[in-house]
Amino acid sequence: MPADPRLIALGTAIREARNDADLSQEALAAEAEVDRSYFGHIERGLQNPSYLVLRRIADGLGIPFTELVERAVRLDG
Repeated sequence: MPADPRLIALGTAIREARNDADLSQEALAAEAEVDRSYFGHIERGLQNPSYLVLRRIADGLGIPFTELVERAVRLDG
């Protein structure tokens, strides 16, 4: 089954923000307290992370949660 376009947009927003912050997947996954492979699935749009995981990812990126969600919405169109 193909990934949901909204999850792909979310993953892309996370990856772009992570790259902007010059963080590796491993570093951000550790900061967000999630397994690196699970984090990779989030970035590829293959996992639907919980609210708490998204909050920890935003915190690890040093951006407001709302900014992360807004980035994903913009990408989703």
